[in-house]
Amino acid sequence: MRRISTSAEKTLWSVLRNRQIGGCKFVRQYPIPPYIVDFCCREKKLVAEVDGGVHIGQEAYDRARDQDLAELGYRVIRVTNDDVLANINAVVTIIQEALNS
Repeated sequence: MRRISTSAEKTLWSVLRNRQIGGCKFVRQYPIPPYIVDFCCREKKLVAEVDGGVHIGQEAYDRARDQDLAELGYRVIRVTNDDVLANINAVVTIIQEALNS
């Protein structure tokens, strides 16, 4: 899956990798069975999901998935491809705030 990342995922990864946000380590395409999440800070149990057009119409599935991850102790942040590509600084701020809370 890493080889077929969207441009939004590549953009977000470029700011998450190498502990660039709050010194926190993120990994990508991280398995949290039965799911694989886009990005995860294991230490803070924070998941960042980048949603594209494929998520339109599957909101109920995404909510259930987020609830399952919450039951495992993870917090989930969802941003759209457009959010990442149009305003990466705002997305970084959202992630920083989640890491600090």
